[in-house]
Amino acid sequence: MKHDWRFILRLALQLPILGSWLCAEPLPLKRAVELALSHSTMAAIAGADEQHALDSYLEARDSYLPQMTVGSGLGATWGYPLSLEGSAPSIVNVTAQSPLVNFALRDFVRAARTDWKASTVQSKDQRNQVIQDTVLSYAELCKWESLLSHLEEQQSETLHAEEMVKQRIQQGVDSELAGKQARLATAQVRLRMAQAHSAMDVLRERLSRLTGLPANSIEAVPETIPPLPEVKQEDDLPAQATKTNPAVEAAADRATALDFRAHGEHRLLWPTVDFAAQYALLATFNNYQSFFQAGSFQQHNATIGVVIRFPFLNFSQHEHAQAADADALRAHKQAEDAKSQVSEETLKLQRSVEQFAAAQDVSDLQYQIAQSTLEATRTRLDAGNANWHDAEDAREQADRLYYALQDANFDLQRSHIALLRATGDLQNWVQTAK
Repeated sequence: MKHDWRFILRLALQLPILGSWLCAEPLPLKRAVELALSHSTMAAIAGADEQHALDSYLEARDSYLPQMTVGSGLGATWGYPLSLEGSAPSIVNVTAQSPLVNFALRDFVRAARTDWKASTVQSKDQRNQVIQDTVLSYAELCKWESLLSHLEEQQSETLHAEEMVKQRIQQGVDSELAGKQARLATAQVRLRMAQAHSAMDVLRERLSRLTGLPANSIEAVPETIPPLPEVKQEDDLPAQATKTNPAVEAAADRATALDFRAHGEHRLLWPTVDFAAQYALLATFNNYQSFFQAGSFQQHNATIGVVIRFPFLNFSQHEHAQAADADALRAHKQAEDAKSQVSEETLKLQRSVEQFAAAQDVSDLQYQIAQSTLEATRTRLDAGNANWHDAEDAREQADRLYYALQDANFDLQRSHIALLRATGDLQNWVQTAK
């Protein structure tokens, strides 16, 4: 029964994991992304911005439709009936107005439509950000879950090694220093396990915030992550990114919208022609008949025609148009800067994928060599040609290289996913998931 305390310790460390497994359900990557897109506050805000831009465009377009107003201008009069807010006192008053020729309004409608297009593209960019956050959190959770399984096996080995060292010290084979080293190895495994639990809790909480699922019900399924496509270094991915990247497209659309708006501001100085009509039912108690020839007064009156305006002097509007030109120029420069930044960032990501792939190969080979060395040392130990400490050193080296390999795998995965987003292929890649 002397090992009961170690069994109880291992069981206590695994209880949080067992509890989460009992509540958890497998969550495939594709389902996690779908839930994130429907639940994310970032996606909801982007959708609201897109709807606002659409309504602004419809508002500008509907300015061409006649605007009709029905009202009344009742009031008492003394002497000649003066106007009330620009209209003669009347029982019923109906007015209608709409633009017929207005070059500025046409440009403002085009600007609003282009703003709506830019908002739609920006919404796509926000969706890609949500997808990237979800995929990276999911992949990192898979990494820590894999590490935790390895750590549990390592914990069993270090506990066994610690007990072996304790017996060897009692037999006088090893010193107290060897016992402290064995206990240190066990403590290091416990530390790594605590780090793994902490990271998994944070990642599950992040995925819970993204997907709306309870954190303790999220269980990643590594098999549902699709293989990453091959990246050829000779491909001109920066050029592809500048054509398909939503951020670049949105910046270009906003610059075009400001161009239309600047043209509209200039064309406010051009002549306009509006349709106008008015009907009024006049009352007899306003003394109209007292100021008209006998029999010439009538209650029903209507006017229909066009209103032509020729702006003559408007220095304030002229300066306002010049300011709009400056805004449009700045937007074009910002669009060029966004294009350059995306091209440079894509090139960095393309090269980093190559570097991380090479680093992964190095880590993988180092781990394979360490595993072969460990197996060879254990074979020599069984044959009596190596001591127990040699085997422990080989095992610790293999464990360290295993952690380094997992980090290298995730670094490559993270860089590759960022490259997929830059080139506009991230959502298509997620759709290939199981």
